[in-house]
Amino acid sequence: MAGIRVLDLSRVLAGPLCTMLLSDLGADVLKVERPGEGDDTRAWGPPFAGGESAYYLSINRGKRGITVNWQHPEGLRILRRLILEWADMVVDNARPGALERYGLDPKALREEKPDLIWGRIRGYPPGDDRPGYDFLIQAGAGLMSLTGPADGEPYKVGVALCDVITGLFLANGLLAALHDRQAGGVGALVTVSLWDAQVAALINVAQSYLLTGVPPGRYGNAHAQLSPYETFAANDGAIAVGVGNNRQFQALVTVLGIPETAADPRFADNRDRVAHRDELHRMLDGAFQTRSREAWVSALNVAGVPASAIGTVPEAIAKSAANGGVLTVKHPTAGSLLMLAPPLYDGDRRLGCVSAPPLLGQHTDEVLEALGYTAADIAKLRAGGAVG
Repeated sequence: MAGIRVLDLSRVLAGPLCTMLLSDLGADVLKVERPGEGDDTRAWGPPFAGGESAYYLSINRGKRGITVNWQHPEGLRILRRLILEWADMVVDNARPGALERYGLDPKALREEKPDLIWGRIRGYPPGDDRPGYDFLIQAGAGLMSLTGPADGEPYKVGVALCDVITGLFLANGLLAALHDRQAGGVGALVTVSLWDAQVAALINVAQSYLLTGVPPGRYGNAHAQLSPYETFAANDGAIAVGVGNNRQFQALVTVLGIPETAADPRFADNRDRVAHRDELHRMLDGAFQTRSREAWVSALNVAGVPASAIGTVPEAIAKSAANGGVLTVKHPTAGSLLMLAPPLYDGDRRLGCVSAPPLLGQHTDEVLEALGYTAADIAKLRAGGAVG
């Protein structure tokens, strides 16, 4: 995406994550924030480094930053110029009608600039103007009903997964719109709601309900349609095992020393194993308790059975770092800063030359100068409160 300019009017997570992914792909992303306050996530901590929150740092790498007061006539003029003279894409996650009140109607702006691509994130589908919050979407759109112990209360996922999924969906749509523009010269208005993205992410669970009309249950660490596909207790902790076919099941019970289990008609194929999942779990769990996690994972992987110890976040990051998944970037206030690298590879080479997330308004003068403002103009704009 080198040469593509993205104006990021979004805040918090889904929108900034989307634009960060575009930056990873080479786009010039300009993050627009409110003077003095900036993105809400700048205050979401601890922890902080150099005055910047870990939350904000995690989703704004590779961008430039400018502060503009939309409520000031000159600030609004700057924003319109950036949209009409500078940007190839604009991304926003404002509440329905919020930008329009400032005269920033995407449909009208696209009439002035037909090749403009605009990405919008909403909380809910058209007709429902409520703001979207990941936790509430997880609660309302079915994800929490599937997560947690079968006999306990529903749990949210440990990260804001609805926001992440929505950002990925929007980035995908914007790339398709860019491809379409390159072919036909016309832009697009691409909209994704948190609600729609989360319902789409229910995948097989949603399809099963559509086929049967039976509401899905909650299975803890087990799988509704596969067995065994869950956690078991080794003698020093838990292990995750995922069996996807009869061959893997035969290999599993052979490694466990109970090969006769594969001939038991209750466990002959996956449908039978799902129907008798509780009996099967008890049998396998008893066998697993005779050895350590490391011993079982090693033996099962050699036999072609998917298995893993349940790792911690530090363990996962350490393993990723060994493959170039953690980079050191230079930050203006935090100094040398460790950050996750983009998860993309060109062959075996990680993609993305990461720069640190911008300080609040760090590139304001630079951007205004590129629009033709003089130093005196910028000083006047700043004194009048149009920019930060």
